[in-house]
Amino acid sequence: MPRPFILAETNWKHLKDESFDLAVLPWAATEAHNYHLPYATDTIEGTAIAEESARLAWEHGSKVVVLPTIPFGVNTGQSDIYLDMNLNPSTQLAILKDIVSVLDRQGIHKFMILNSHGGNNWEALVRELGLLFPKMFICVTNWFKMVEKKDIFENPGDHADEMETSLILHLAPELVLPKEHWGDGKEFKNKIKAFSEGWAWTERPWSKISTDTGVGDPSKATAEKGKMFFDAICTKMAKLFIDIAEADMENLYE
Repeated sequence: MPRPFILAETNWKHLKDESFDLAVLPWAATEAHNYHLPYATDTIEGTAIAEESARLAWEHGSKVVVLPTIPFGVNTGQSDIYLDMNLNPSTQLAILKDIVSVLDRQGIHKFMILNSHGGNNWEALVRELGLLFPKMFICVTNWFKMVEKKDIFENPGDHADEMETSLILHLAPELVLPKEHWGDGKEFKNKIKAFSEGWAWTERPWSKISTDTGVGDPSKATAEKGKMFFDAICTKMAKLFIDIAEADMENLYE
């Protein structure tokens, strides 16, 4: 059965008499994830989280629609990693203008970018969109920052690590290579201390910080940990979907 809250699955017979309060756009990337995870890792994660969170919100009675996931993100620091696909931020802004224009014209004035890739940086783009579309409420979520990873996972990391490997073992185990092929995800740190302290920033050249494209040891990943993390994220994300869908944007602050 088509799910009525998934735009790609629903149909005009349903939509011609439907209205939504919140549109959610998962935005991911296509890139290497260590040796063992698929290039679509971010897309699989973002899509699954958006769809399950929308299901929970829909069952609550909230009118949420999930738009098709955009599978390409900002990968400017990975230009020499074979077939890591890149969209420049200026391209993302052009795409967002067109999408937000459709929503604004058709009366859906609440819009969320559900970000599924650390290289995507949305704040400046959202600020510009806010001036162009003053009736729109636009927000961004980063699912990978929603739940404390240390409560579930033993090894820290931020790319094809224990957390992401566990998630894909839960969501798409058939796409994960056997464990003997997993790289150790060792990260080589910048020698200048300020960049590791977090108050100074420079883009990481991926082929210099990792030999296997992973950052974080995945060796203790399990599908069970992945399910636990997935369920916690979706429960929290669904609550946000509901809160935004039901909120009076003219009376948002107290």
